[in-house]
Amino acid sequence: MQSYETIKEEIHAEILRKIDFSREVPDAEVLDLIDQEVVEKGRKELLPLRERKLLRQDLYYSIRKLDVLQELLDDPSITEIMINGTDHIFIERQGRVEPYHQRFTSKEKLGDVIQQIVAGCNRVVNESSPIADARLENGSRVNVVLSPVALNGPVVTIRRFPEHPIRMKDLLAFGTLSEEVADFLCKMVRAGYNIFVSGGTGSGKTTFLNALSEFIPPEERIITIEDNAELQIVHIENLVRMEARSANIEGCREITIRDLIRASLRMRPDRIIVGEVRGEEAIDMLQAMNTGHLVFSSCLHYFR
Repeated sequence: MQSYETIKEEIHAEILRKIDFSREVPDAEVLDLIDQEVVEKGRKELLPLRERKLLRQDLYYSIRKLDVLQELLDDPSITEIMINGTDHIFIERQGRVEPYHQRFTSKEKLGDVIQQIVAGCNRVVNESSPIADARLENGSRVNVVLSPVALNGPVVTIRRFPEHPIRMKDLLAFGTLSEEVADFLCKMVRAGYNIFVSGGTGSGKTTFLNALSEFIPPEERIITIEDNAELQIVHIENLVRMEARSANIEGCREITIRDLIRASLRMRPDRIIVGEVRGEEAIDMLQAMNTGHLVFSSCLHYFR
């Protein structure tokens, strides 16, 4: 009797052979093909119903989603996913890091998933440009490092964000800050003070910046500038969102945070919100302040 992984690989190859890639194939058609192949293989291998259901899900995730990552991305309790090559996946749940029981079947499959992720936000990553930042449709932040920089295979780190943004009332309920501090910050935002949010990686800078944005008067024109779009500002109608871009093989030049800050000054902003400052763009941000523009910024602090 064949192993589960061998059966899955054989069915996967057969489905890809039968799919007509010359046209747009709907998910329902892919699922029908999966069902047919699983039923046929199940009869030959005497697969129990539980394994047939698992095969159906795994095959669909492999063909149409992000393979073994999809189950993790669908789990709201997981806040971080760390992939160290094909064999080692770790997850963070409720502040604790633990190994995940599944793995990628091959380096090629992991590479396909990586390319699917970066292509979704118009980024490029390859051996000549082995480091890339990207994001998923749900807003999760993705960092990719390939060989020759990553010695143990492709390394992918995915940071999940809550489906519903954490607001100031939530921070008060968590005991993160007091009513007095929240009231003071509210007055500072409405009065138009420049504000920096500083902290180490994963300390909650973006979350706090989102919470502070609640105090911005809704009639203002706001421009957000980010490496990867993460800010969730929902009450501002006159909102412009801009995202940096890497250079690619098609000849598109790099658009940096510095470029976007300069451009934003000509867009009649009431406030500029810079998602994260960690390099030479700090100069342009300070110049924006000197011209009278109000700036919110999240600053990465490297030393704890």
